Amino acid sequence: MSIYEPAEDSYLMSRILKEKLPDLLTKNPNLKFLEIGAGSGIHLETAKNLGVKNIFSSDIDRKSVNHCNLLGFNCIESDLFKKIPKQKFSIIIFNPPYLPEDSREPRDSRLATTGGKKGNEIINKFLKQAKDYLAKDGRIFLITSSLAKEIDFEKLKYQAKEIGCESLFFERLCIWELTREQI
Repeated sequence: MSIYEPAEDSYLMSRILKEKLPDLLTKNPNLKFLEIGAGSGIHLETAKNLGVKNIFSSDIDRKSVNHCNLLGFNCIESDLFKKIPKQKFSIIIFNPPYLPEDSREPRDSRLATTGGKKGNEIINKFLKQAKDYLAKDGRIFLITSSLAKEIDFEKLKYQAKEIGCESLFFERLCIWELTREQI
């Protein structure tokens, strides 16, 4: 498998980070930033260029981890949160594999693109685990695709707000800003 190269979804996430992070940094200059699935490091670079100092990341792919470490970031090999040290993050971002399973897709690219039979299984698993790592007033920025089964954010106890979308000829990509429901 090769490193996931930036595409429309990556550029959409970068644009949203450029819109949202400056205000969040004004409120909390020491915010802790975590990217699950760092890939090429495009979002790590965006966060660093905007002034985020506490950046941590992971990827399931060893090549991506090595690449991000060569760029100067702290990146570890991990399947979602499996090896992430227990701590709270102000921002967690995830550009997940979100497409439904397609038997025609080459096996070596599925890890980066396929989110399960319905496309949302990895996202659901991520959201269940993320609660243990998200600071009380923290935010998750997450990409979803119209090709995948819809996520039931309310059932997972998140407040969700769609903050940016892009329509492509075959799908609609959206970025969601999630916060934990206050109990």
